[in-house]
Amino acid sequence: MQKLDKNSIKLGVIGCGKMASAILGGIMNNKFLNSENIFVYDINNDSKNKLIQKYNFNNSNSIEDLVSKVDIIFLATKPFVVLDILNKIKTNYKNQIILSILAGVKIEKYSSVLNNAKIIRIMPNTPALVNEGMSAICSNDLVSYDEFNFAFELMQNCGKVIKTNENKMDIITALSGSGPAFYFRIIDLMAKSAQKLGLSYDEAILLSSQTALGSAKMIMENNFNIEQLITNVTTPKGCTEVGNNVLNESNINNILDETIKKTMQRAIELG
Repeated sequence: MQKLDKNSIKLGVIGCGKMASAILGGIMNNKFLNSENIFVYDINNDSKNKLIQKYNFNNSNSIEDLVSKVDIIFLATKPFVVLDILNKIKTNYKNQIILSILAGVKIEKYSSVLNNAKIIRIMPNTPALVNEGMSAICSNDLVSYDEFNFAFELMQNCGKVIKTNENKMDIITALSGSGPAFYFRIIDLMAKSAQKLGLSYDEAILLSSQTALGSAKMIMENNFNIEQLITNVTTPKGCTEVGNNVLNESNINNILDETIKKTMQRAIELG
């Protein structure tokens, strides 16, 4: 791609599931790209057609057809089908940039099928659905500054983005990629504990969810000084101190260490 003009760049999306839909929604809501320049393909016609009907994207009936028409290829399929997808891309591949959100799949695997390909790996997460996503991006050395910056700006349309190295991507997959599910579980468990003590679940889940949201926002707006924030809400010999003592005396650190470690190991296996 010789010129990164957002008004004319043609983006081809392979895989139209929830994550791709969230990212495309952010792109459209912020008018980052023109809908007439976006082509979509999915083996599931229902998923593809929902996006086409909502945003007036171009329909592609095959991966080969899509690749022949676009400047950038956005991969959003399941990781275990990546080699089949790459072999279909190869048929009409003309050295387009590959943007991939496939968990665990290393740049080396893409390069093994597509020689000298420009690969940008992205690890997003599902809060992109509410424009509060967290993404990490890395690339191989064939990607130019402008090309990398395009991908970075694209992902900013659905939340925050950091630049990283590929050797950190599996850890990031465990922490922020899978992390929403872990936070959902913790928020739910805290609500259910309060429910056992007399609140309705509707009351408890609202209180728990908003408390989590507000606490996260305070961390972001106070330079990530978590220990100070804990001190600020903890009165000596008060309620919070008692709860903190329970947490400090529990096995929660080891449980969370094991959660992130096992999730990271699975990401490594997928690659």
